[in-house]
Amino acid sequence: MTKQTKVKFVHRTSRRQFLMASGAGIAVLGLSGTMGSRAFASGQQLVVADPGGPFTDAFGEAFYRPFEEATGHEIRNIAREHQPTSQVRAIVETESYSWDVVIVTQADQVLLDGLGYLEELDWSGEHMDNIMPEARTPVWMGTDVYATVLCYRSDTYGEQGPQSWADFWDVERFPGRRALRRSPIDTLEIALLADGVSPDELYPLDIDRALAKLDEIRPHISVWWTGGAQTSQLLQTGEVDMLPTWNGRAQTVIDSGGPAAIQWNQGLYSIEGWAIPKGNPKADAGREFIRFCADPQRQAAYTDLLAYGPTNLKAYDFISEERARFLPTAPDNLEKMILANQDWWGEHKDDAEERFNEWLLS
Repeated sequence: MTKQTKVKFVHRTSRRQFLMASGAGIAVLGLSGTMGSRAFASGQQLVVADPGGPFTDAFGEAFYRPFEEATGHEIRNIAREHQPTSQVRAIVETESYSWDVVIVTQADQVLLDGLGYLEELDWSGEHMDNIMPEARTPVWMGTDVYATVLCYRSDTYGEQGPQSWADFWDVERFPGRRALRRSPIDTLEIALLADGVSPDELYPLDIDRALAKLDEIRPHISVWWTGGAQTSQLLQTGEVDMLPTWNGRAQTVIDSGGPAAIQWNQGLYSIEGWAIPKGNPKADAGREFIRFCADPQRQAAYTDLLAYGPTNLKAYDFISEERARFLPTAPDNLEKMILANQDWWGEHKDDAEERFNEWLLS
């Protein structure tokens, strides 16, 4: 699916698989208390933009199809750009509402809200009250939590794998091929953590100190990766032995039987969630859709296909313990990680990128 092509969501998973994924045998027609009977007159269509790939299948089963059954509305799903801020701005400024609801990151919503480009949401209802505080703003509801984690080849290190970013830098104790992200995002934090900065003193980021630490590991970096799919391939093929990547990308290797392991300690977690472009004529329907996505049973239903953490932690009542251990918001994992400061990135991203790129070219 191309990133700009509108497509009708295609049902790819059997009903039996969905029932298993929900963790509680929740039928597709089972409605949350927030919905009751059909909420709107039939015939409306909502265009929903998400990151594509596994989101299309997972959110389709958890959110899109059940919402269609509950309301009689049609969800048309498209894959948006990795960072869709410019697209949202264009939609609002031209009043050409090609998207009705879109997934944006914390950093995206900070920027877009500052410009006044997002609609306020309806935060009433029991399920909305249960969304974790870090995933709540007046204009944005976090739906999934992802984490940048240290992933390594278990066939290289066995049970004695790296335990921290300092271990990533320790090429004598942990020899092997390494990769890092070709971006200051997460990479600067990782370098500072490796240099001994405590999580509670991580922000504001000391860019000079981070780049100095990166100087130490630079000769040992075999690949500077630019995309999540690339990291999965690097791990799967054994081209590298360890790298930071998003937990969902590492999980695809694990689920396929690849020799990969995740170290949650010092992971950096962030949140993606729903927002509505300002002035959208279907904003009311969009708000109801977002409220529907707060249901813990609906959030539990996506975790079998998408290894990201639900933001309504009551979803874990419907997720098996075996699956929960691979999800970022599972208590044992969340307590080991650090919430990335998106306010800092919203203010300093351009400067950080300029300095990082200059460093790469030096």
